Amino acid sequence: MKTATLTVDFDQVTGTWKPMHGVGQPPRTGVSSSLFHYLTRAGIPYSRLHDVGGWMGGGLYVDVPNLFRDFDADENDPASYDFAFTDKIIEGLINAKVEPYFRLGVTIENEHMLKSYRIFPPKDFGKWARICEHIVAHYIDGWADGFRFPITYWEIWNEPDSCYEEKTSAMWKGTPEEYFRLYEVASKHLKTVFGDRIKVGGYASCGFYDYKKDPNLDGKFEITDLFTHILWFVHGFLEYQQKAGSPLDFFSWHVYDRLLRSGEDFPETREHAAYIRTLLDRYGFKNTESHLNEWNMHYFVKRRNEVRGASRTLAFMLMMQDTPTDVMCYYDAGIGASDYRSFLNPDTLYPYRTYYAFPMFNSLYKLGNQVAVTSSEPMLFAGAARRNGRASIVIANTTGDSVWITPSFLGFDSDEVAVHRIDEENSYTLTHEGLGSFMIPADGCVEISLYKLA
Repeated sequence: MKTATLTVDFDQVTGTWKPMHGVGQPPRTGVSSSLFHYLTRAGIPYSRLHDVGGWMGGGLYVDVPNLFRDFDADENDPASYDFAFTDKIIEGLINAKVEPYFRLGVTIENEHMLKSYRIFPPKDFGKWARICEHIVAHYIDGWADGFRFPITYWEIWNEPDSCYEEKTSAMWKGTPEEYFRLYEVASKHLKTVFGDRIKVGGYASCGFYDYKKDPNLDGKFEITDLFTHILWFVHGFLEYQQKAGSPLDFFSWHVYDRLLRSGEDFPETREHAAYIRTLLDRYGFKNTESHLNEWNMHYFVKRRNEVRGASRTLAFMLMMQDTPTDVMCYYDAGIGASDYRSFLNPDTLYPYRTYYAFPMFNSLYKLGNQVAVTSSEPMLFAGAARRNGRASIVIANTTGDSVWITPSFLGFDSDEVAVHRIDEENSYTLTHEGLGSFMIPADGCVEISLYKLA
């Protein structure tokens, strides 16, 4: 067993808790939103709508070709659009108090080497932009018997930087330059029409796993594989949009656990976040938000209910709070047999342990004020928040061993305490513990809520 000290200074406000606990997709069962209450309970701020409905969006959901089925039709005619099934998802999310994060584009085609269908560049970029305009208008301006929902983020495509060679191009069968031009045309058009009522961005990069091969952050390196191509692509995209004067309200990117593949553990992602923030600033996009809108640090079907999934997920959110990342969306909260779906068990429709990391993080997010926390153990991640007579401390143990913690809470005198745990014995269970030293088992998570009644 390891030992650690944990000091929380509630008088030292260091920032504001950010929405690190968004998700990809909602837990959809057909057109039913009966399980969306799990999102509400966890305080999920955003649900990114990508890969909804499976291959080709199930032919029904979200993807532009599902919403506008005949590209040769009149884009100004409401009869050209089919919003029925996507409306059900959007309404369900809004009712669950979750803001949709809308990806304008298509679903990944993993079997594209057999045949590709929708991952080619649109044949008319201007018309595609106008189609997207009407999709946005349907959901925020009531166009075509639509809605007036507060949907902030509109993302143009997903992972076009996969186009290194034919076998890697599961999202974009065009050239990099064709995507750069599509983004320019679509982003300028949408911002011209809707202004600051929406935020437009992209492009959901595959991720910057080989960032060390760009030590000078100048894009001058040999392109030898997909991962160095991805680095070249981001330089090309940012340089193009800077010269074109394109709006880029947010830049989105992805990362997945590589521990079993390369030995790189999740703390390395802090460097990924710093890399893209520095690039954005260097190319003049200093006000552009950085969104990590696909990530998962513990996946594979047989491991989905392991307590280790909860601790690594919670630790990652706590860690990324202190990076220049503004929004995150976990991939994903859908239901099914996918390696990545660790929210709800598709057989029982009850949560896996990983799900409970999200209400734990939300206990900090809803209080708002981030306060100073110091841990003597680098793989023991912790965060704390306070507002008025309430405070919360959240801890995730990723040390690989049990840890005996000696806490020191400064600047907050509590009258009541409530402790919740996630471990092999507990799934966000309220325990009857007081303050004082305590043990957190390997891969365990603890939430300590403090209340001052006076």
